[in-house]
Amino acid sequence: MKNIISIVWNNWLKPHKESVLLFDSTAAASEIALMLNGEWDGCNGVIMAKCDEVAVNTAAKLTIATWCYQGASKAVLDRLTTDEILRRYAIKERNFVNANLRCAVLTSVKLSEINLSYANLSWADLSQANLSYADLTAADLSQANLSGTDLTKTNLMRANLSGADLQQASLQGANLSSANLTEVNLTGADLTLANLALADLRGANFYECNLSGANLIGAKFIESDLAFARQ
Repeated sequence: MKNIISIVWNNWLKPHKESVLLFDSTAAASEIALMLNGEWDGCNGVIMAKCDEVAVNTAAKLTIATWCYQGASKAVLDRLTTDEILRRYAIKERNFVNANLRCAVLTSVKLSEINLSYANLSWADLSQANLSYADLTAADLSQANLSGTDLTKTNLMRANLSGADLQQASLQGANLSSANLTEVNLTGADLTLANLALADLRGANFYECNLSGANLIGAKFIESDLAFARQ
């Protein structure tokens, strides 16, 4: 009897868990939240008290969007083209959380203050781009070309930059705490006042790299690697 009461309580009396839906653009999420009386989270998510998949699919079709449930196996939504991200950035869209931009070519573009946290940017070419004040928290930038890129005050906390090319990059005041910088080429890079606390810097090339005022507390590195850095 006790078990029956427990089942009834869990299935009927307790409020049902809200559904969180993720869309492939913040614009689509905002529009669909309004259409379906959901709560837009200000990014690419919509919180629904009750999810009617037929209604969601209809709304998604009308807005030419794709979607999935938060936590679904399809964690990264449809791959963005470079033209699409530049078009949406030009109309003031800044949130591209979890975007798939693997191997994208975005050389010399201005994307300051963009939110690319958790994005897949592995093997992307972002050389000479302006990513100052951007949010790249936990982004995958492994093997990316970031030579000459402006990353001033950019948040790269927990980002994966292993094997990336950061020659002559500006990282003044950037937050690289707990980031993976193994085997990174930092030749001539400016890391003045950067936060590198707990970062993994093993095997990185610091030749002529400026580390003036940088926070290296708890960072992993080989002493000899810093021999040619400016401090």
